[in-house]
Amino acid sequence: MNNINNKRTASRMMRVTTALLCCVPGLGQADQAAAHVKTLPGGTAPSGMGAAVPALEHYTHDLLLGDVWKRPGLSPRDRSIVTLTVLIARGQSTELPFYLRRALDSGVKPGEVSEIITHLAFYAGWANATTATHAAGTVFAERGIGADQLPAAKVRHLPLDKPSEEQRAAMVEENFGKVAPGVVKYTTDALFRDLWLRPGLAPRDRSMVTVSALVAGGQSAQINFHLNRAMDSGLTEKEAGEILTQLAFYAGWPNVFSAMAVFKEVFAQRPPAVSAR
Repeated sequence: MNNINNKRTASRMMRVTTALLCCVPGLGQADQAAAHVKTLPGGTAPSGMGAAVPALEHYTHDLLLGDVWKRPGLSPRDRSIVTLTVLIARGQSTELPFYLRRALDSGVKPGEVSEIITHLAFYAGWANATTATHAAGTVFAERGIGADQLPAAKVRHLPLDKPSEEQRAAMVEENFGKVAPGVVKYTTDALFRDLWLRPGLAPRDRSMVTVSALVAGGQSAQINFHLNRAMDSGLTEKEAGEILTQLAFYAGWPNVFSAMAVFKEVFAQRPPAVSAR
């Protein structure tokens, strides 16, 4: 019984320590990153990760947080969105509070976080999204973020691209209407004529979340449609490539290498971007 109580106490202390470190005035992102590495959940020793796996601590601090996150091809805001997507889509809630704080500090709005979680309920499963709500609620409470900063359940939709949507719906109906009519119905009614039209997340970002979730889940067959949609909404080829770089670290090299062939195909099929004069 004492061992259980000690573990619970250590866990509470670790959570409090991490929260306090991320809120200390004047503590820079590099210091917060180092502090985060030292207090990663999973061990009660003050040295945290380094005490058990020093090489991983080195790569986390020096390579991942110290190098990859500073690459210029993708903004810190977008890197945060991609990373949050992977953690939520894969149900990896242990790291989520740290990256939620980092996302908010990088310019991701609370309402956008809420919309990302909602969107991923459909693309990564309800349970994974539900798990993420607990971490988001904790971080929002720390930051004093209330309901007035979050999107309502019912909102005024963005305009529907009717010709494009009718073409998509007809294709899906023709191919799968007799296989799973319920899936086809909700794909049209719930996804593309409701969820995708919610204004709390820009179409580019909503597509970026979807593509990241597909790569993280090894769902390469669906990437072509959604990557094209993302680029139609303003995602550049350079940004798309950097998304893969970010995903290599958070979703794993095998998933990214499987996706790269699809990205390459999409880049080759799209017309060359017109350079600004």
